[in-house]
Order: sequence, then structure tokens, then C-alpha cells
Amino acid sequence: MAAQCVTKVELTVSCQHLLDKDIGSKSDPLCVLLMSSANNQWYEVARTEQVQNCLNPNFAKKFVVDYYFEIVQKLKFGIYDIDNKTIDLSDDDFLGELECTLGQVGLSSDYVPPLFYLHYQRIKVFLCEMTSGVVPVLVNLSFDFFGKSDPYLEFYKQTQTGWQLAHRTEVVKNNLNPTWKPFRIPLQSLCGGDLDKSIKCYDYDNDGSHDLIGCFETTMKRLQDAEFECINSKKKQKKKGYKNSGVVSVKLCQVVKEYTFLDYIMGGCQINFTVAIDFTGSNGDPRSPQSLHYISPQGVNEYLSAIWSVGNVIQDYDSDKMFPAFGFGAQIPPSWQVSHEFPLNFNPASPFCAGVEGIVEAYRVCLPQVKLYGPTNFSPIINHVACFAKQALQQTTASQYFVLLIITDGVITDMDETRSAIVNASRLPMSIIIVGVGGADFSAMEFLDGDDGCLRSLTGEAAMRDIVQFVPFRQFQNTPPEALAKSVLAEVPGQVVAFFNTMKLSPPKSSPAPNPAGTI
Repeated sequence: MAAQCVTKVELTVSCQHLLDKDIGSKSDPLCVLLMSSANNQWYEVARTEQVQNCLNPNFAKKFVVDYYFEIVQKLKFGIYDIDNKTIDLSDDDFLGELECTLGQVGLSSDYVPPLFYLHYQRIKVFLCEMTSGVVPVLVNLSFDFFGKSDPYLEFYKQTQTGWQLAHRTEVVKNNLNPTWKPFRIPLQSLCGGDLDKSIKCYDYDNDGSHDLIGCFETTMKRLQDAEFECINSKKKQKKKGYKNSGVVSVKLCQVVKEYTFLDYIMGGCQINFTVAIDFTGSNGDPRSPQSLHYISPQGVNEYLSAIWSVGNVIQDYDSDKMFPAFGFGAQIPPSWQVSHEFPLNFNPASPFCAGVEGIVEAYRVCLPQVKLYGPTNFSPIINHVACFAKQALQQTTASQYFVLLIITDGVITDMDETRSAIVNASRLPMSIIIVGVGGADFSAMEFLDGDDGCLRSLTGEAAMRDIVQFVPFRQFQNTPPEALAKSVLAEVPGQVVAFFNTMKLSPPKSSPAPNPAGTI
């Protein structure tokens, strides 16, 4: 089963020719986004800001949603004239709505269908994939402006259909020398990957009649440590000797690369998948139907189900699909010594299995050849994988990441050593997934899944990050296989990104980000 490809997208909404529902002024529109659930029920996702006294609003607040390429995601954009401060929209004037799918919006950067119920009103929805391009870039900006009244800044990017609002700063009240707060915005949202953009300054008034102070056009390359004169063309035509309406001074413009999980995967980072299976005596005699290792006439048991569920998803992230598979806690031939990291294929020089099918076949062949024993030690197999993760860390790029799947039925007997092994592994490109089979007490596993960040070694050394995800299989016995995989793999993308960002490692194949100043 292929993993669903998910990314975040940003939706920008603007309207034209809205109905005027207010007496003595214009409508004060707001846009609400609703999405359809699996049972076809609409639920609210978010709302834009209210734009006062305006029939052609450009909403500054963006809608950020997950984009599932394999799911039809129904959207509904509702436009309301807000007349009070209550959250309930039922007592506000309904101006119209648009129903479409996220896929339809994604087909075009300028999806412009008519508003339902209204003949001449239109709503524009612009989609921007937040992870589009090789490198998502954030820009930090702060400004000093020398003008009058209650100014704010609006940033516009140029599109095929004209200038589109990209960002609006906060209003600085009663300040002749305002400084706006620094903000972060994807470069794609700010200028669409193009280095040309326009900035406009307005004077804010409570009644919505904002006065243009001035505007200027520039490029990202010119923003660093620069000053720009705000020109009001009407004042320039009327007044002799007019110079400008103020000066915008850019104090900081810094490009910061922030790679996503897909950036790393698409950039050549390999996910190395390793499986470790518990062969301790507490599992019961594999020949008995009561044993957790007993393979039913249908060819399944909980161990096999976990391998198939997780392996089918994660194998798509490894190009050669050759996976090491180990067992622990059994006496193995020919010496019948207890081993806690033996290859399922009994070949220490090459413990690799071809795909998930190869792991399953190696498990089936291995099972009758070993004697289940004990104890249940995790640290040897964790340290084994950590050795390879440590070697990968010597690379100058984010070329490899290791995911260890441990399937076990019982209580860990080397808890102190396991804690130390996990703390050490937290500093390496490595994540650990633990699936507990059977009905044992797994409270110790919950302790290792340190979501609260308090996992420490016996000597008091703290884990650098949370790398363990534990789930009991019994919670998924009556669910589709996808449910277990989704649960245990939920934290892995974030762990991958957090580690490589912390280590300042870029994907093996990546292009440099645009450089606004040429010196960053």
C-alpha cells in the first residue's frame, strides 16, 4: 500500500462586487471556510478577518489546509456581512457562497467561478502550495515608517490577473514613527517565487475609509537594509514641490531555509527500515493456537499483521527495498546460545530481506528453527541500528534516516540499558516504533514514549528529542491495517524534519534559496 502524499496548501480569498447590505455605508464582509467530513457533514475550518466598509475585499488571512492528493476534499466558502461581535453567523447578512473541491482550486492558480445564488458577485481563490519549489523560504521583515496617522503596510505580489494581497501588518495607532513587528511568510506567498513585488501603505480609520499614504515597488534583492519613498501619485500631481508621503526603512530581511519532510525525501534522503521481533518464551509455543507466534490457517498472527501494516507504508521511502530483519530473546542454532540481535535469515554478513514479503518469509522460515527463551532485552538491537545511524551522521547532507520497528509481547528486562540506548539514539538520525502484541502490561513502553520530553538515562542525561512511538496492537484488532500504520508512523515525519533542521543538514539534492541581498 502506498502512503498518502500530504502537503499543506495556503488559500487566499478575494471578492468582487459584493452586495451592499448596510444602510449608510458598505458591507463589512468576512469569509468562512467549511470542509466536508467523511460522513458528508460540513464543519468550520477557519475565518478571515472582517474587512470594514468594502465591497471588493482582499482578505489578508490565509486558510491553511492539508492537501490529500488521493481524497476528494469538498470546500465551501461562505461570505457574510458582519454587523455585530457575536461568533454566531446566523444573525449576520449572508452574501453568498461557493462550493468547489480543493482539487479544482489546485488545477489553476486563478480559479474564478461565480458565487452561488448571486449573479454578478465573484470570489477568487488562489492556491499556494506551502512546500512548493525546492526550498520553502521564510522572510523576516521589520520596518520604520515616518508618516502620520495610524499606518499599516500591505504587501502585494504580481499575478497574471493583477496585484494580489500577500500580507497585511498590524495597525500602529497614533505614532509618527511606527515600527511594525517582524513577520514570517513563505517567499512563494510573498512574491510567488518572483523577486518583484509591490508594497502599499494605508492610513487606518475605524470606519473603513482607509487613506492611501503612498506606495512603492521593489524587488526582494533590494529589500535588505534599504529605504523607500512612499509616493502618493494624486498628491504628487496636485502639490508643487511634493517629495514623498514618508519613508519606509527596511531594518531586517533575512532568508531562512526550512525544509519539509517531502523536501528531504524528494531530495534523496533514504529511510532505512529495520524490523526486530520478540522471540522470548512468554509468547508461548508457536505450535499452540494460544501462542502469539502461532500462524493461523489464514496465514496471520499479530506479529505478521504489524509487519505488513507498517512495512507496506514505509517501504516506499527506500529505493532498494532491502531491509535488515532481526530477532531477539531466542536460542539459535547451532550453538543454542541466547541472542538478542540475530538475523532472521541467519546470515550476519547480509541480514537483508527483499521488501516486506522478504521479511515475512524470513520470519516464517526462522520461527520453527529457534527456541523461544528470554529475557526481553531491547538495548542490543537499538545500539545495533544506532551504529549505522552514527555512520550516516558523518555525511554532510541528510542522506539517511533510520526507523527501527520493534514488535514485542512483554515487559523490558534491561530498562536501564534501554533508556541509555534511546537517549544516545536521540542524537542520531533515528526513530523507534514499538508495537506491543498480546495482553501484557505495557506501562513501561508508555514511559519510553516520552512525549513530555522527560526521558533520561540512568545517569540523568536527557534525551535530545522524542524518538519513540508506542502503540498496543490490541487497540487496532478490529480496524483496517491503515489505522495501525497511521498511528505508529504519525510522528516520524516531524522527527525527521526536527533532527535534520537541528543539525542544519540539507537534502542531498537541493538548490540554494533565492538570496535577496546577495550576502546572506
